Amino acid sequence: MKRLIDPFGRSIDYLRLSVTDRCDLRCDYCMPRGFRDFEEPGDWLDFGEIERVIAAFGRLGTRRVRLTGGEPLVRRDLPKLAARLARLPGIEDLSLSTNATRLSRHARELRAAGISRINVSLDSLRPERFKQITQGRLDKVLSGLMAAKDAGFAPIKINMVVMAGVNDDEVVDMARFCIEHDFTLRFIETMPVGNTGRQASARYLDLAEVRSRLERHFELLPGVMPGGGPARYVRVAGTRLRIGFITPISQHFCETCNRVRLSVDGDIYLCLGQNDKVGLRPLLRAGASDEQLEQAIVGAIARKPQRHEFTEKPEQLLRFMSMTGG
Repeated sequence: MKRLIDPFGRSIDYLRLSVTDRCDLRCDYCMPRGFRDFEEPGDWLDFGEIERVIAAFGRLGTRRVRLTGGEPLVRRDLPKLAARLARLPGIEDLSLSTNATRLSRHARELRAAGISRINVSLDSLRPERFKQITQGRLDKVLSGLMAAKDAGFAPIKINMVVMAGVNDDEVVDMARFCIEHDFTLRFIETMPVGNTGRQASARYLDLAEVRSRLERHFELLPGVMPGGGPARYVRVAGTRLRIGFITPISQHFCETCNRVRLSVDGDIYLCLGQNDKVGLRPLLRAGASDEQLEQAIVGAIARKPQRHEFTEKPEQLLRFMSMTGG
């Protein structure tokens, strides 16, 4: 069996696929409020090109693919793409990250297409605060979440970026919300990705403090959760709730990194905290063979760095999170 192994012996079996850099929200740690400098649709990989790339990753041992953006449901006919990818040999786990604003319209179609798991970004349960952070409407997100639950997605994971003085007073409320609805909860530290991320990092909160707050209200026990991501989990005694902590700053997880990202315009980003990338679009549009495409992917993985440099060089990343693919 073919496998992608990077220079540090890590098996790369997880790809985060951005299907658009556009989003219908403006989370203030992700994208500037007035930003309009998006990739042109003609520069996006089309569905056939995406399918070729994912098939090549599948032949090289990638088993998990997560559809991201921007907001992936902004991309027209996304369920059709999902169905094509779900049928590819080797792809065993197809999942979706979304802000859920459009999920109420698409949940059942996405489930039927072969997506089984979803992650939903939700940073506040208070409508006015949610609007302040995202410029969006909380009720649309909650409707999307309930539609996903009704459609049979499992697990549904809630991703909360915790920011000091902004929403850190809601961590217990969010845990109770997830207990009520049988969701999994994951807390995420802010990261200095682009100017917006660096500004948000001024509100950085070590998740050790969040865990300490939770322990005043719940008994936390060791826990595990299937998946390909970096969260460290606990479970809440007497409930089904699993809580994950994603700590790229306070406790980086680079030694177990198993993923790369593919942008909407065909660039492989080898590390969220580094600038290095390898472009596949020129190869695709020059008529490259499957073997040449695989060779390019293998060559890209050979350039994957050992770790990010968020702490040492927070100023080096100029791109926004939405440009990279979540």
